[in-house]
Amino acid sequence: MLKILTISFLCVLTSITYAEAELDSELMQAMAANPNIENGKKVFQLCLGCHGLKAWGTDDGIYPQIAGQHRSVIIKQLADIRAGNRDNPTMIPIAKESVMGGPQAIADVSAYLQTLKMTPNPEFGKGNNLSRGEKLYYRKCAQCHGVDGSGDAKKFYPRISGQHYNYLLRQLQWIKNGKRRNANKTMQSKIKRLKGSDFEALADYISRIKP
Repeated sequence: MLKILTISFLCVLTSITYAEAELDSELMQAMAANPNIENGKKVFQLCLGCHGLKAWGTDDGIYPQIAGQHRSVIIKQLADIRAGNRDNPTMIPIAKESVMGGPQAIADVSAYLQTLKMTPNPEFGKGNNLSRGEKLYYRKCAQCHGVDGSGDAKKFYPRISGQHYNYLLRQLQWIKNGKRRNANKTMQSKIKRLKGSDFEALADYISRIKP
């Protein structure tokens, strides 16, 4: 009850939405927690059905690889989903607090995932326009995600190197058209003029960057 009152008061003072305040609260708590990796391994049992035993996702890109992802990124995405700021109907029933646990559980599972090795064989595209993909990457993506696609944990920028092609392609399209509602606004602006063939070349190039 105290948590709800605190968040409601914060909303009044800052004119932010309840969902945004809820996200900020849970995000800060999870980031500040001292993670228990062994418990994170147990929490990860909830994720096996979709992301697989090694957290490599699926080759068709329906489910992303999350092994090796920055702890901060996993925390933010889980908090976003729980606060209703990112649409993911498959994950909502698994990620809710009554099933996964509170901020400590988020901290634990994200820390565990960060320790896992990434798949050496992600799904690629056709490989017929990689030079175009490379040029687009350095123009549009490298400043935030790094030349090696390793992202930036402090800024919540995800590691994208070696991610499955179809997952990358889908997320680029969703970020452009607004379906991924928690997308970085700067990224939306950078890719808004790109077309389908650009996204294909870009996703193909990123999927081939070695972690």
